[in-house]
Amino acid sequence: MLFLRLICLSWLMLWSTFALSAQGIDSVRLHRGPDHTRIVFDLNAPLEHKLDKLANPDRIVLDLIDVDLNFDVARLEYSDSPITNIRVGKHDGNRTRVVFDLKDSVRPRTNLLKPVDPFGWRLVIDLYDDDPAPVKAAPKPLQESGGSRSMIVAIDAGHGGEDPGARGPSGVYEKNVVLAMSKRLYNLMKKEPGIKPVLVRDGDYYVPLAERRKIASDRYQADVFISIHADAFTDHKAHGASVFALSNRGATSARAGYLAKIANESDRVAGVYEEEKDNNGLLSVLADMTMSGSMAHSLYLGRQVLEEMGDVTKLHGDRKKVEQAAFAVLKEPSMVSILVETGFISNRTEEKNLNSSRHQEKLARAILNGVNQYFETHPAPGSWYAAQRGGGSDVASHRIAPGDTLSSIARRYSVSESALRNQNNLSSDVIKVGQVLTIPRS
Repeated sequence: MLFLRLICLSWLMLWSTFALSAQGIDSVRLHRGPDHTRIVFDLNAPLEHKLDKLANPDRIVLDLIDVDLNFDVARLEYSDSPITNIRVGKHDGNRTRVVFDLKDSVRPRTNLLKPVDPFGWRLVIDLYDDDPAPVKAAPKPLQESGGSRSMIVAIDAGHGGEDPGARGPSGVYEKNVVLAMSKRLYNLMKKEPGIKPVLVRDGDYYVPLAERRKIASDRYQADVFISIHADAFTDHKAHGASVFALSNRGATSARAGYLAKIANESDRVAGVYEEEKDNNGLLSVLADMTMSGSMAHSLYLGRQVLEEMGDVTKLHGDRKKVEQAAFAVLKEPSMVSILVETGFISNRTEEKNLNSSRHQEKLARAILNGVNQYFETHPAPGSWYAAQRGGGSDVASHRIAPGDTLSSIARRYSVSESALRNQNNLSSDVIKVGQVLTIPRS
């Protein structure tokens, strides 16, 4: 009897070892970004792997230990990447070798990611272009025929690539809906005089949160930054659009705080490396935003956009109030920045609407109308809007928004406080919300 038990125990140990060693990979994804190609292997558990870069010809060799690759790599779309072919073979019994044949040299990087909703363990292979196209220097603001410049609006489609965002009841992904809507907004803005739109993300790839701000502010010198998203909640009855700005006093509601937390997790979901994350202190950013007046103007822009959206869709809680929370993507003092939740993709009706080209066009036009109203009521000196309002002169006007101070307005328009007082016959620095100030020539 003891002998029989030992045999059974040995058999169970061998079977357990075999089961553990036979991890199968059934899902592989490939995303092409502006400067790199990302390949993601979905895993059941961590694995041992080895990656080598070989030349003559250029290729990347990935060895997966104790793994069966059940996914057909021929299904991957890599025509716009440096990859020309993917080969899979078995070596030494327990080693699966994946070879990426290349037409150009790349800089490979691998990372084993721990589980984070909605994913389990993942092995990520990033192939960075060895000689990427040089990043263009920030362009000078465009000058119209009358000598006035266009206002640059950066449109940021949330999520993307390995970060799908929320998923609707019918399987519609947030990343796809917001990219389609962002492109519609971009096309509408291209037709508007006085506005130059730029897209932060124009394909299905992920851009780290800090990089989104840098692209908008450093590469494009954007005046306004608009991040487009689609909301989600466990209660499928939740519905309505909303607009958010950065907060300097904590979240204005539990929902705003929850949304900011989810949005700020995007880097982890996408598998962004630690050193790529933004480490700037929030307090210094908030101080800079208060000094520049961009926070107050973000709220003003947000109200204009929210009012316009209320004409084409329901608002969350039927409230025309801009909420605030610590959204990492909005932490850029040099830009007026808002985050637009276009509706609840977790609501079956709104999921259908958000996936509709007609509804996307309505929402995009509402956002455009809100932006136009903001530029018209707060024309920047030298802009097309200032020229229209001031008959082509450099004199603009500014309607006081909550949080504005005389000093912040002076800094925003690069004029002195004394010049502002003299231009508007002010005997002190006291100003009122709704009051319109004339901005003198700088």
